[in-house]
Amino acid sequence: MDILGGRQFVEIPGDEALELPPLLIHDGKDPRRMHRVMGLASQVVEKEDLIPHVNLPPGLEDPDLERRKMEMAINLVETYMGLLRHWQWGDAILEWIRQCEITFDSRPDLKRLLRPDVWPHAGRSSFVTLLEDKAVETGGVEIEQAVGMRLTFRQPPPLACCTDQFLFYLNPAIANTAYQRWACMNPQPISALPPERFHVQVVTM
Repeated sequence: MDILGGRQFVEIPGDEALELPPLLIHDGKDPRRMHRVMGLASQVVEKEDLIPHVNLPPGLEDPDLERRKMEMAINLVETYMGLLRHWQWGDAILEWIRQCEITFDSRPDLKRLLRPDVWPHAGRSSFVTLLEDKAVETGGVEIEQAVGMRLTFRQPPPLACCTDQFLFYLNPAIANTAYQRWACMNPQPISALPPERFHVQVVTM
């Protein structure tokens, strides 16, 4: 068992780099969907009174009101699409972990690493840490938040079900809490997977 700083790494026989299943990311970009989301965001802005009212004399209208409503709707869409990207990454990562577990279970030299009755051993969160150690390019998606978002929602929540408070303030904290709780479910102590021993390929579908 190697120890680097405060981290412990499982020991893997040999020195060759091991190929893990590809991490398949589905590109959720769809112009038709964006158009629908923009329409829903405009309705949310209108119904939730997200734009503060300006007290004007009777008969006068705020000339900037429509512009501010449009800007708020665009802001809502961008925030919501960020949530969807995190959910999609989280969904892909959980499926990738399942594929990695199948791969480990099929190899005698790796199978013991996932047994909680043997130490040092790796847990499911070790695969998330491996992606972070490999500095996988995510396009701005926080990996732990992504997994936490997928753990929180079986399906991506529709915009109409999300409050502005959740979108703007609460969803990162909720996702992080979900991930940390999930990561602690494996029997401790959990050791990390040495990143130099594994090859991870990200494929955008």
